[in-house]
Amino acid sequence: MATQLSADTPEMVLNYPRPDTFYDEVYGANGDTRQHWRYLLDGLGSLGADGLRERQRKAQRILRDDGATYNIATAGLGSRTWGLDPVPLLIDSEEWSRIEAGLIERAELLDLVLKDLYGPRELIRHRVLPPELIYSNQGFLRACQGVQIPGEKQLVLHAVDMVRGTDGNMVVIGDRTQAPSGAGYALENRSVMSRVLPSLFRDSQVHRLSLFFQALRRKMASLSPNGDSPRVVILTPGAYSETYFEHTYLANYLGYSLVQGGDLTVRNGYVWMKSLDGLHRVDIILRRVDDTWCDPVELRSDSHLGVPGLLEVARAGNVVIANPLGSGVLENPALLKFLPQIAEFFLGHDLALQSTQTWWLGDPDDRDYVLANLNKLIVKPTTRRSGEHSVYCADLTPEELDEVKRRICDDPIHYVAQQTNLPGSSPSWQQQELLPRATVLRSFAVADQSAYSVMPGGLTRVASSTEQAIVSNQLGATSKDTWVLASEPQRRVSFFDERQPSYREDQTSDLPSRVVENLFWLGRYSERAEAAMRLMRTVFIQLNSPAPLPEAVRDLLLKAVTQVTTTYPGFTAEDAPLDQPENELLSVILEPSRAGGITSNLQAMLNCSEETKEMLSADTHRVINDLRDELESLPQFLGSGLAAAPEEALDPLVTTLLALSGLTQESMIRGFGWRFLEMGRRLERTLQSTALLRSLLVPVLDDSDQEQVVETVLLTTEVLITYRRRYRTRPMLNHGLTLIMLDKTNPRSLHYQIDLLRQHIEQLQSRERSPVLSDEHRSVLEALTLVQLSRPDELANSDDEGVREALDERLARIQTLLCTAANAISDRYFDHRSGPQQLVQTGWSEEP
Repeated sequence: MATQLSADTPEMVLNYPRPDTFYDEVYGANGDTRQHWRYLLDGLGSLGADGLRERQRKAQRILRDDGATYNIATAGLGSRTWGLDPVPLLIDSEEWSRIEAGLIERAELLDLVLKDLYGPRELIRHRVLPPELIYSNQGFLRACQGVQIPGEKQLVLHAVDMVRGTDGNMVVIGDRTQAPSGAGYALENRSVMSRVLPSLFRDSQVHRLSLFFQALRRKMASLSPNGDSPRVVILTPGAYSETYFEHTYLANYLGYSLVQGGDLTVRNGYVWMKSLDGLHRVDIILRRVDDTWCDPVELRSDSHLGVPGLLEVARAGNVVIANPLGSGVLENPALLKFLPQIAEFFLGHDLALQSTQTWWLGDPDDRDYVLANLNKLIVKPTTRRSGEHSVYCADLTPEELDEVKRRICDDPIHYVAQQTNLPGSSPSWQQQELLPRATVLRSFAVADQSAYSVMPGGLTRVASSTEQAIVSNQLGATSKDTWVLASEPQRRVSFFDERQPSYREDQTSDLPSRVVENLFWLGRYSERAEAAMRLMRTVFIQLNSPAPLPEAVRDLLLKAVTQVTTTYPGFTAEDAPLDQPENELLSVILEPSRAGGITSNLQAMLNCSEETKEMLSADTHRVINDLRDELESLPQFLGSGLAAAPEEALDPLVTTLLALSGLTQESMIRGFGWRFLEMGRRLERTLQSTALLRSLLVPVLDDSDQEQVVETVLLTTEVLITYRRRYRTRPMLNHGLTLIMLDKTNPRSLHYQIDLLRQHIEQLQSRERSPVLSDEHRSVLEALTLVQLSRPDELANSDDEGVREALDERLARIQTLLCTAANAISDRYFDHRSGPQQLVQTGWSEEP
């Protein structure tokens, strides 16, 4: 087959087969390679299979380090790394100009439809649209009648899914208008590809994406109903959302606050964001939550994702939602059947960008045709529902076809059928070779001043096999970067538009209380896990030591495991297997449902990191990914039991937690987020240390056994070497207590931790300028005083009952005070039971 590549084109590229599909991006109708593909294919060929394989590994490594994931809806937080094919999809400049004009025209038309359906409804009055098509659709929200946002355009964002038609031109197979996803992933793909194929990207003169996002920021600024410098937030369903990575990525890239429904509240006719420095009025919400979930008062009462009363504020014009609520009606695929008539009604001519042939089953004639030709069509519901996908009927058995027919006949107006527009193919690097795979392109348009601006290219999804007829991320598809090739070198454009008004300085302190609470608990869970692993490592070392471990010491150590981790009853039960502890120790380490166990604490910590993803640096994401990998491999390392150095299985986890702690010290701005992360860390480290001291040092043992227990405590708290150098004597309880409780230079001492906690609390309260100490401040001061007043020689004394009562009472009181401080912090800053705390001056005249 003639390809007209260069004479020395490598065999890898020459062997790319011309597929049986009706259209392939590489080959023209005569079998020749298209001109705009030749440079890229030559470049990929020069890399060879090994080079391309290495670039693919590098791309996956970057995506993993960036935390780029796509969550499967049924898998909880068990997400998978976003897939990226190292071979981009190419579109030449001339063809893209035609596609871009068609996308702009289509967005303009759908904007007119949206304004009409929630306004005069001329399309229904003139019988262009059947009323049941609109009124029966869940996307049409009667409560949104008359709601308008500032500006001429009501449809702010529009996404279009396209495939190649039989003539090679792009054909639309669907529109996304509620909360179009994918633009953030397209940006991430571009970022990765420009790093793994830098020379090919640079020399190919690819249209840049900056102008699209600049237009998006410009549009958000222009929508403000409350003057200049609007506060824009991105509303996300949360970490369990399929596209949560994109939400965090766009929030960081655009400079907007990422919020969940619980972070917002409606008061006095406005929307406010609950943050540590009070309530901030929100002007614009760029939503990633579908229509009906946005307001549990007027739309869907069982929603926990929205904001009660949000629609009423939007109706009053005091907040702008993009896209406006109710725009989901445009996603009804049955509209594709009527778009030619709609275009004639509004524009006087047909659309340049055609839609795939569609039959609406509410029409009797359409229904008869579809039922007679079902095995040749694709059936879709008119409203997207979780877990419900398009059905490619050619793959169904006769029984399955009968079931589809039954559903259609039972509820015909809620189904459409579409022509089997199997996507055209493009080269994809799979199975270590270039193979043709079906591709679907999603492009994006944003309203910008008097017209729409279109992202050059967009997000291309590619099938994972030749059998995959419906290309969907949910069904395992991967993605491609989309290169629109310019005819001349592209001028680098700054993402930021200097013409936009600068934001208020007080917005830099915007931080939802939920984010701060999760940072607080991120610190606490990491310390819980680290303390448990340190103790467990020491216990393993002692149990497997060459010299037999005295029974009293063994029993005390095992009971301390239960008491420190709070995995009761554990080794404190009357029938506890103290002489055969392996199963219980493995359970404490590996069982995810064992509250207080190591895996349970680490999973809770990872959950908190997902909720605060936008606050963490790229290096922090890498460490968290390493931690997740180590945790997943832990059962394998301990699969053979505890016979051979089990402490080594915990070492990588401890090291990774230490790296995480170091990064938060070196990489986080000293703002509210960092301060609460540190407060959680210091608070929990103190609680864990006091629990360790109470469980191991309060009971009185024989002298030799006591020395071994003191040495265990020093080893667990990382001060054994310091003790030996400082005291040059056998492990003695009074010296150990001095080092662990009182030493100001020991970063793991009680004094050091509580004093740091005091400083953080005082820094927060200094902004309030109140002479009255808060509950948490009083508790921490009292705990610090108790530590400072401690006399180790007195605390080391025992009574006739065989316990050190003075030490136990002192440590118990410190624990109680710190638990009181933790509850007070939660009540004051997270639960808002004491009302919002004004930590900075905003200078606003409005009061919530």
